[in-house]
Amino acid sequence: MAADSNVRFSLLQRTCQLVVLLCLVHISVTVFFYVRSLDGKPAFVQNQQTHNVSTQQNQLRNPKVTTGTEPNGTESQKEEPVEEKKLEKCPETSPLLVGPLRVEFNTPVTLDQIHKENPNLQLGGRFRPRDCVSLMKVAIIIPFRKRDEHLKFWLYYLHPILQRQQLDYGVYVINQDGDQVFNRAKLLNVGYLEALKDYDYECFVFSDVDLIPMDDHNTYKCFSQPRHLSVSMDKFGFRLPYNQYFGGVSSMSKEHYLKINGFPNNYWGWGGEDDDIFNRLSSRGMSISRPSGDVGKCRMIRHERDQKNDPNPQRFDRIAHTRETMSKDGINSLSYRVVKKENLDLFTKITVDVGKP
Repeated sequence: MAADSNVRFSLLQRTCQLVVLLCLVHISVTVFFYVRSLDGKPAFVQNQQTHNVSTQQNQLRNPKVTTGTEPNGTESQKEEPVEEKKLEKCPETSPLLVGPLRVEFNTPVTLDQIHKENPNLQLGGRFRPRDCVSLMKVAIIIPFRKRDEHLKFWLYYLHPILQRQQLDYGVYVINQDGDQVFNRAKLLNVGYLEALKDYDYECFVFSDVDLIPMDDHNTYKCFSQPRHLSVSMDKFGFRLPYNQYFGGVSSMSKEHYLKINGFPNNYWGWGGEDDDIFNRLSSRGMSISRPSGDVGKCRMIRHERDQKNDPNPQRFDRIAHTRETMSKDGINSLSYRVVKKENLDLFTKITVDVGKP
């Protein structure tokens, strides 16, 4: 039995030695052909293909190439400067839109947070698309006083929306200085003039600071007719309160705005100026366009009525005489004084003294 075991062990040992020898031969042959291939034709073809791809990319970036001759008789290539490719216009409907949005005001936001989440913004709250030419240059005008927390939410939601809409836009917060009675319409007139000092805006969106759209298909731009954008607000049960309502958020082209002599300057306190503007538009033969009720949904940030913004007791009498007063009360009679202008990361803040009643 012991002899048989020795024979089997010897046979197994020889088999293992043979397997090891075959492995060494295989490795040696593999190494030999690998080293030889380093100087061979296949490696040259690989490099040539890489060179061709690189050359094609350079030619796409610099298509104008002239061929010259070096002193030794070899040909050389010289690149000529080429103008950058002109961008095409952005599409009528942006492909970046996502539709209905979830809008909440439970969690506070900070200006630093908003700035970090919008790295493509330029100083003063300016933006324009990088990959196409926007169809419209839009100034967003916000009448403002002591609504800093509301403004943060507005900036948090609106900057991403406006960028997805591929607008060439700037945000202007027109801050009324002092503690006199608030004058929303006059601040909108100021925003119009001050924005045009910065850029050749074609369209003006006038927005309250506490209204946030709930669908990014509600484009903040101008149309062939003045546009009412805050069509169905949660404050009114997502319904239009009355057909002539033009409050909240609206847009007008420069032509529309000048045709009605801008906004009235004599509405001090809450209410009335929106109906006056509707009368101005109607008297000049314009009609109001609106998005659908679903697309035009907005949420309002709940708040108490501001101090020095009590209802204007004269508003009904002024509305009744719009046609008589509009030619002399508007952008052509505007007076104000700029106290301070600040080009901040997320918006341009212009503090103004608009006088008193």
